[in-house]
Amino acid sequence: MAGLQAPDQQQASTRYIDAYARMLLIRKFETATHRLFLKGEVHGTTHLYAGQEAVAVGVCMSLEPDDYATGTYRGHGHALAKGTDPEPLIAEMLGRATGVCGGRAGSMNVIDLGHGLVGCYGIVGGSIAAAVGAGLSAARQGRVAVCFFGDGATNQAYFHECMNMAAVMKLPVVFVCENNLYAEFTPLADATAGADIAGRAQSYGMPSTVVDGNDVWAVSAAAADAVARARAGSGPTLLECKTYRHYGHSKSDPASYRSKEEVEEWLERDPLGLARNRLLREDVTEAQITAAEHAVTAQIDRAIENALAAPYPDPAADAATEFSA
Repeated sequence: MAGLQAPDQQQASTRYIDAYARMLLIRKFETATHRLFLKGEVHGTTHLYAGQEAVAVGVCMSLEPDDYATGTYRGHGHALAKGTDPEPLIAEMLGRATGVCGGRAGSMNVIDLGHGLVGCYGIVGGSIAAAVGAGLSAARQGRVAVCFFGDGATNQAYFHECMNMAAVMKLPVVFVCENNLYAEFTPLADATAGADIAGRAQSYGMPSTVVDGNDVWAVSAAAADAVARARAGSGPTLLECKTYRHYGHSKSDPASYRSKEEVEEWLERDPLGLARNRLLREDVTEAQITAAEHAVTAQIDRAIENALAAPYPDPAADAATEFSA
């Protein structure tokens, strides 16, 4: 009968509705963080993940809850994709005692061991070294470690040292380069020699692939192969996901170095819009999508309300708990 889906189609549709909802959760979280920062509620700085949601969500779709992940200073998206609850995460942005790290990590250094997030790192390339370290443990536990890092990190010594070590030891690590075309303010071509970053894996005898980082289906498929390879004991893989951040590098960056035409071209390929349109083409109804969107909006609104009402930590009484999971 027309309009009915086979069970496997229904399962796939549900899986990608959930993926779209998770991407939307990240986008709304980042929009809320941006708004709260402008109101003076979030201190320090913020590096927003908006525009890159398909990468973290697509990769984490293949991970088990106890697999390890490491993120960058743009780590809100990585945390939410790995399963961190948005309420303690927004509370962390606000420096509240109910934050996932008790209000001490702030925006750039989130840890959530309960969901396998080993940490997010303000040091460029720090996530790479941490994931390879986690990979040493993961190899003994049947787990996988994934690291997210930007294109600028591929020129750090961390990148080459860790790629070599992971390849030599056949560690279960998936290296995920989020190539958003700019290392902070510097265009990729002005600082990085060669063609695709993925090609650097050849030096270490490591498989690699270039993927459309705005297409959650494409990222998910590439990540599934890489994670399965790692879990089977066949060693690491490098994924280069080509994407684009919607905001500047941080809150102090107006991104004036990017042309209006370039920005508009990438905004037309917004990963949320691409995912929504594909769901509709694959016979997911508008009502199903709208219901998911309303649920995410309600979840974010509730998380912000509760986080704003939470107390600030008492340095004398509130002990560190983020390493006790």
